Amino acid sequence: MSKQSAEHHRKAAEHHEHAARHHRAAAEHHEAGNHEKAGHHGHIANGHSLHAEHHAEEATKHHADMHGHAEAQTHRA
Repeated sequence: MSKQSAEHHRKAAEHHEHAARHHRAAAEHHEAGNHEKAGHHGHIANGHSLHAEHHAEEATKHHADMHGHAEAQTHRA
């Protein structure tokens, strides 16, 4: 695995961890009846999830480029 692929995997993991923390915060705020803060944290969690997906996709692209997996390369946008 290239350093670029590894870094993308690390970034994906970090964003998933951030998303999980914001989802937990959103749940706590919902339970407390503070729906504005819950929505705020839910929105931030969604952004982190999107970033995680992007980094995971980039890691896959780098892996496919390095190892010549034609199947993975055909799925690239």
